[in-house]
Amino acid sequence: MSIVADFLVIGSGIAGLRAAISLAEAGRVVILTKADPRESNTGYAQGGIAAAFGSDDSPELHAKDTLAAGDGLCLPEAVDVLVREGPRYVRELMDWGATFDADQSGQPALGREAAHTVRRVLHVRDATGRSIGQVLWHMVSTHPQVRVYGDALALSLSMRDGQCVGATFLDRDGRVEGVSAPRTLIATGGAGQVYRETTNPPIATGDGIAMAFEAGARVTDLEFIQFHPTALNVAGAPRFLLSEALRGEGAWLVNQQGDRFVQRYEPAGDLASRDLVARAIVREVNRTGAPVFLTMAHLDAEYIRNRFPTITQACRRAGFDIATDRIPVSPAAHYVMGGVETDLCGRTSIDDLFAAGEAACTGVHGANRLASNSLLEGLVFGARAAETMKASTVKATLTAEPGGIVTTPLSSASVPSASDVRDVMWRDAGLVRSRNGLAPLVDQLAAWRAAVSKARSATPGDRELRRVASLVTVGLLIARAALRREESRGGHFREDFPQRDDIHWQRRIADRL
Repeated sequence: MSIVADFLVIGSGIAGLRAAISLAEAGRVVILTKADPRESNTGYAQGGIAAAFGSDDSPELHAKDTLAAGDGLCLPEAVDVLVREGPRYVRELMDWGATFDADQSGQPALGREAAHTVRRVLHVRDATGRSIGQVLWHMVSTHPQVRVYGDALALSLSMRDGQCVGATFLDRDGRVEGVSAPRTLIATGGAGQVYRETTNPPIATGDGIAMAFEAGARVTDLEFIQFHPTALNVAGAPRFLLSEALRGEGAWLVNQQGDRFVQRYEPAGDLASRDLVARAIVREVNRTGAPVFLTMAHLDAEYIRNRFPTITQACRRAGFDIATDRIPVSPAAHYVMGGVETDLCGRTSIDDLFAAGEAACTGVHGANRLASNSLLEGLVFGARAAETMKASTVKATLTAEPGGIVTTPLSSASVPSASDVRDVMWRDAGLVRSRNGLAPLVDQLAAWRAAVSKARSATPGDRELRRVASLVTVGLLIARAALRREESRGGHFREDFPQRDDIHWQRRIADRL
C-alpha cells in the first residue's frame, strides 16, 4: 500500500519541521521520522542560534565572521542569504512562542561563542535547540494537513525517469511501506555516528545523505567534519557536549598542571575556531601525555549553574561539579559541513528532490561552521526549500566541480558491524589524517559497502543493515574526499599536507554515482 501526499519530508529536526509548516499551507504533508522528534540533532543544540540582533552587530559583520570561519570555501551568496534572512526567521520563532533568555531591558540576552567578534547568540539557557524544536513540533503536530509517521526508517528514494517521486520506509511493525509524493525534502540531519567518538545522538547515521547519493544526487564537501573540542571525556559516560558557550562565558581549557595552553598554539586562545582548538588539545595531549580539562572555578558558581542547567546535570551524573571541578574533555565528531549539494532554494541535482539542514550542503559553512549557525541554517533554508517546493519547477544550478565516481571493488568482504565502521573512521579519517591511513580505509569501506549492499538485497527490512549501510556509504564518501584533498583547511587536516593550498584546492568538489 502506498501513502499519497503532496509533499514528503524525511526528518523532523528544525529544517524539516520549519519546511512542513509552510508546505502545509499548500497541500498534504507526510513526515517520516525514525525516532521521537526530540531526538534529532536540533534537540542536542545547546549553545543557541546566531543572528545579528545586537546594537553593535550587523548582517555584514555576521557574514564576515562566517566567511572567516569557513576558511576560504564558503559560498558568499549562501552566507548572504543566511545572515540577511536569519533575523526575520528568528523573529518569526518569537511570534510563534519561542522565549529566549532576556536581559534586564527585556531584549534577548546575547551570548558569545568562539570566532564571533560580538555577542550574537540567542539562547534558552543551554537547551536552545530543544526549546525551538518544541515550538515547531507543536505547530506541526496540531496541523490537520500534516501526518507524522514515527519510528519510520526511510530505506530508499523512489525514482521514475530521473525524478524523485517519494520514498520507501520500514514502519514500526517491520513492514516495508511507500509514500508517493511529487516533491520530497531530505532533512535527516547529520552523520556523527560514523565516528566512534561523537556528540551526536544514535539516530545521526547519515541516512539522507546515503539515500540521495544512492539515487544519483551530487554530494559535496564531505571531507569537512567539525570535531567539537570539548566533549565530556569520562570512561563509561556518554560523550556529552560541553557547549562552546561555556568558553564564551569565560571557561578555560587547562592541562593537568592547571596551565592554560591553547594560546601556546593559537593566538586567539580558548575562543579560536573549533578546528583550531580541537587540534590544540590533541597537540597538548601528545606533548604532555596527560588529559586536558575545562574549568569554571574562577567564575561565579551560581551564575554558571543557572546559565547551564543541562550541562550541570550531565556533569553531576558523571561525578563532577561544573562550577568547581576540572572537567575532563577531548574532541569528538560534531557536525558535517558537507552533504547533499543544493542551490540556495534547496534544489538538489535530482528533479523534485530537495534537501535542507545538516543533511544538505548549501556552501554556507565552507570548510568549518561558525558556532551557532547550524540552527539558523536549518531555519532559513528549510523555509526557502518549502517555498520552492510549493512554487518552482526551475532546475537547480549547482556550484561544485564534478568529482570522481565511487566504484565498488570486485574483492569480497564480510558484512561489518556498526562498531567496525565507526572504529576505523575514528582511527583513519578523524581529526588528523594522512594518505597512509586514508588509502587503505577507502578500499576497506568500498569492500564493506559491496558486502552490505548484497546483504540488504536479501533482507531489505533489516533495520541494523540499513544503519550499517548508511555508515559505510557516508564513511566512504568522507574518506574518499579526505584522500582527494591534499591540503589542510578548516575541519580537514592532513599531517602529510599540513598547509592550506589556495592555488590548487580553493574549490569545492562533488561526488556522485
